[in-house]
Amino acid sequence: MIKRSSLYTKITLFFIIALLLSAALFFIFLNNQFHRENRILIEKERAITHYIFIYYLQYGTIDKSYLESQNISLITDKAEQKKIIDYFQSLKRPHGRYMAGILDGKRVILIRNNFFNLLLENKNRPEFPIETILVFISLIIILGVLYWWTISSLKPLRELKEKIKHFSKGNLDIECKSSSDDEIGEVANEFNNAVKIIKELMSSRQLFLRAIMHELKTPIAKGRISAEMIHDAQQKERMKNIFERLNLLIDEFAKIEKITSKNFKLNIKPYKITDIIDASIDMLLIDHPQKHFDLDIKDERVLYVDFELFTLVLKNLFANAIEYSLSKKVAVVVDSDEIRIINDGEGLKGDIKEYYKPFHSSKKGFGLGLYIVKNILDIHDMDLKYDYRDGQNIFIVDTPK
Repeated sequence: MIKRSSLYTKITLFFIIALLLSAALFFIFLNNQFHRENRILIEKERAITHYIFIYYLQYGTIDKSYLESQNISLITDKAEQKKIIDYFQSLKRPHGRYMAGILDGKRVILIRNNFFNLLLENKNRPEFPIETILVFISLIIILGVLYWWTISSLKPLRELKEKIKHFSKGNLDIECKSSSDDEIGEVANEFNNAVKIIKELMSSRQLFLRAIMHELKTPIAKGRISAEMIHDAQQKERMKNIFERLNLLIDEFAKIEKITSKNFKLNIKPYKITDIIDASIDMLLIDHPQKHFDLDIKDERVLYVDFELFTLVLKNLFANAIEYSLSKKVAVVVDSDEIRIINDGEGLKGDIKEYYKPFHSSKKGFGLGLYIVKNILDIHDMDLKYDYRDGQNIFIVDTPK
């Protein structure tokens, strides 16, 4: 499909208009030239007619040698004369002393007066405008060459566009250097430099985050070992849960790092919706989850998702719902094309889009929950909606079949 706003379309349209205007000017000029040549021809014929009339008055005869010198011949054939006279009579216009027209490709002239009637054939023709046609053909060739040259110079721009598309999808291994000295080449080279800098920054960021997560793993592992030495069973279990939670958070941060870097490949497989919900609740590490959840599975269906990531989506939505609920209870409703997470409590203070930003103002966390949810749903081509009705917050995950 041709885009009307495309630069290629605009340039093509410009050259088409230029071509049409050139053709229109050519035909106007050609028409004016034809009429001018025709007027010159008629004026010359009238001058010849006047000369013949004056000559006849002086010498009582027709100056045939003069007519031949002007490339005009007498028509003496009776049948042809009758045909020409019939032709002029059929024109239905006043008959004067001088009449001219085109019959069978010949220019014929009728001269009538009180002394003689002459039928002549004027073999002169308006000059063929070969120079004008050559100028027009040259102009068409020049426009064609300019169009090809302009479109060719934009070809690197199309290639750069494709490279930018790959870059936007997370592919940092692109090369878009250009040897061209024009503005497009400069843009391509500057973008290539920007890609290199961003690639280095991303590598540094990933190395930094992974180093931090690696360093945190060691004290967590030591803490879990130390927790095993606690004699109080309740305290021991509580400490184990804390370190398990910390370990789980580090794993989640590792997934977030991969997702936001656009280098994450989804492992899409079919999973039962109940299995996904159960796994998401287990990730919360809460005692007696049945006290907090009211499940209403209206459609026991299969979702094609990345299990690890999608459970992280529901886990974050469940955690937020419990955290901000007045009753600490959450209703989960599964319909044919959506999952609704409902809790009672105050509504969001601002637009839902503000909560999609990382580290937004939050009194009870880092403000990353909905940021993670939104990113994971985006790469699943799913959407998150929010509504507040009758004192209830309703988060809706669209899960089209």
